[in-house]
Amino acid sequence: MASLQECVDTYKAEFDKLGVSYDADLLEKVARGLGPAIYNKDASTVAASDESELDTVKNNFLKGKLGLSDSDDLDGGIAEAIETLGASNRNKYRAMFYYLLVKKFGKESAY
Repeated sequence: MASLQECVDTYKAEFDKLGVSYDADLLEKVARGLGPAIYNKDASTVAASDESELDTVKNNFLKGKLGLSDSDDLDGGIAEAIETLGASNRNKYRAMFYYLLVKKFGKESAY
């Protein structure tokens, strides 16, 4: 099993490849907040083509964790995160996806 730091290093390298600037401390906090999910091959990524997966992101993370409502254009934020990570990119790591959503909605204070 990879360590938290190894996972965060992977996320940083992916962001670097994509040319996306990031706050390393916040990225690590988001990854830590996901707990054991980042170590599970299936749970560590977001299946962006699966509507039920995106509903889970919306309901459990955006509404539940970040306290957002439907009026905050949650679908638009999710679509932006997918676009940033690349629609055809199979490695949409959950920590990176959630990090982008935290930044998009200005919810850094949740961490």
